[in-house]
Amino acid sequence: MSIALRTALLACWLPLTGCALFGHDRAETEGPVPEAVPGWRTVATPADRERIRNWRSSWTQALARVAAAGQSARLNAEGSLLQPDAALPGPTPPPGAYRCRVTKLGAKLPGGSDYVAYPAYNCRIAFDGIGLTFAKLDGSQRPVGRLYPHDEARMIFLGTMLLGDEIRAMAYGRDAERDMVGTLERIGPNRWRLVIPAPRWESMLDVIELAPL
Repeated sequence: MSIALRTALLACWLPLTGCALFGHDRAETEGPVPEAVPGWRTVATPADRERIRNWRSSWTQALARVAAAGQSARLNAEGSLLQPDAALPGPTPPPGAYRCRVTKLGAKLPGGSDYVAYPAYNCRIAFDGIGLTFAKLDGSQRPVGRLYPHDEARMIFLGTMLLGDEIRAMAYGRDAERDMVGTLERIGPNRWRLVIPAPRWESMLDVIELAPL
């Protein structure tokens, strides 16, 4: 794909701030994701396509690191949340407010914690007239982005990371350090997870649990 075509697609499909993510009035009233949404592979960078291809190895390596740190009991206590093959059919979440809880597995740097579980934050799934978007609304690290249809068990998340008191997200594809890719999966009744393989910072795998408020 040419750089010009990629730039045009990003400009068209990823205006993820302003009305796209924070204009919530439409989120509860609009219909399903339209077929016009482009395939995620058309939009994703080569590095992020590779991260999705290698999601299983990222997951197993992160779990092995946690087990080696003597934290297996914490893994087991989370049940299906941290099991790689727990995805169920029908991954599309309804728009609305969610409680989301972040777990980071496997430290990237020596001396870091191999298992970190944060308290719940506020998140939102919205329909912006083009498709579904995801935004973590609280905390110092806040992923925001778009959800793309993929298969019967997964959607693909492409987005960027908001930091600190930033209020406007960087366009996806502009800065590799901020780009994020993941899979959204349903793991139970009214329960989803957003899995971020090989995130840029801190951990080997991030798992964000989502439950409607």
